[in-house]
Amino acid sequence: MKQGNSYIIISVIIAFVLLIFCTLHGIFIGFPLVLCLLNFAFIAWLRGYPMKDIIRMSYQGGKKSFIVLRILVLVGAITSLWMASGTTPAILYYGIKLIDPKLFIMYAFLISCLVSFLLGTSFGTVSTVGLSLILMAKSGNIDADIAAGAIIAGAYFGDRCSPMSSSANLVAHLTETDLYPNIKAMLTTGTVSFIMSIFLYLLLSLHHPLTFTESTMTYEISNIFGLHWVALLPALAILILAILRVDVKISMLVSILLASIISFSRQHYNVLEILRIVLLGFNLDIDSSLRTILKGGGIFSMWKVSVVVFVSCCWAGLFAETNILEDLDEILLRAKSRPATFLTTTTVSILTALLGCSQTIAIVLTNSLMNKVYVKNKFDHYQLAVDLENTCVPLAALIPWNTAAFVPSSTMNVSLTGFIPYAFFLYLLPFTQILYVKFWAQGQKKRLHSP
Repeated sequence: MKQGNSYIIISVIIAFVLLIFCTLHGIFIGFPLVLCLLNFAFIAWLRGYPMKDIIRMSYQGGKKSFIVLRILVLVGAITSLWMASGTTPAILYYGIKLIDPKLFIMYAFLISCLVSFLLGTSFGTVSTVGLSLILMAKSGNIDADIAAGAIIAGAYFGDRCSPMSSSANLVAHLTETDLYPNIKAMLTTGTVSFIMSIFLYLLLSLHHPLTFTESTMTYEISNIFGLHWVALLPALAILILAILRVDVKISMLVSILLASIISFSRQHYNVLEILRIVLLGFNLDIDSSLRTILKGGGIFSMWKVSVVVFVSCCWAGLFAETNILEDLDEILLRAKSRPATFLTTTTVSILTALLGCSQTIAIVLTNSLMNKVYVKNKFDHYQLAVDLENTCVPLAALIPWNTAAFVPSSTMNVSLTGFIPYAFFLYLLPFTQILYVKFWAQGQKKRLHSP
């Protein structure tokens, strides 16, 4: 067993070094992920698992990514079609006119929070309103990293606590708790970090206002796309269907259909051109300053992200069925107090997010590893649920090779690491939660010792 543990430690170190090296040098992280998968497969083989079973376990884990992969296909299609139909240009046009340039970064955070709460998905938020906001930032000479930090932080506000969020529903299912009490607890524990984030984005906004020339930008948009209120229908469809709690995949399909019709009827693309845009992405075929802003998307643009998602789920399949991490139980059970338990949960969530490369894997593995600790210490299941939401969900989005960060940054075509210092809400959330549980524990002690 000691030899097996040493292999695991060495493999984890190798995985971290490879992932960090590739991230810093701009190398596609799919390569080290595949190498790490083979490494962990070798460990499973050393533990006596037949290679046939190892392949089966990896594939069974990879199959779980198919739901996410379908969403990524929709994200690629909707990103390019919103540009072709004039939806993204229209949002850009009206955003320039309506949003106070001096408060843009704060508005980017708040708008992303609202949309993500309605949609329940960070990927859907970033690929729709987030993409429009980042285009506004780039055209207005705002540092893309700062804007991306605000957008991604806002996108995970709703991904964490929306009734439609897959992560919120997953946590409720795993911890055997009710969804709406969990949401209430998440909103309560997230209030301080939310207010602090608004204040910090307000300060950044005042120091980094939009500086474009409104007349030039709006003139080019209206001249090229011939804007009409109809162009906003794909975006309105997303919001209205979200309010009606329609599944986000159906909402995105409806939006894609509307955008295709508008691209054909108002922007005069033929059927073959629309199919090309859906598959290969959008590019303006005229000489304009907008060519460098309005471009990209398409299903094929999601292939790198899809590889990362599939391989990371293969990791999860191996971890789950071979119990590679089971030897951690003895260490984790040393946590006794409420603050110590939360700090241990935070540490485990970071490790599982680093190792599993997926927010979902981080949630599943952290719950599996920490559940015994909460049961032994007689902590409520609802405490475990809110701790998972305040650690796994936000912290996964701060790890460049985790799909929670890789997908949004790739969709917006921004740096994998540059946005991290500005995603305030994501790391303020666990910080304020540890203060909350510390004061909660002190209050419990006072009540126990009071006469």
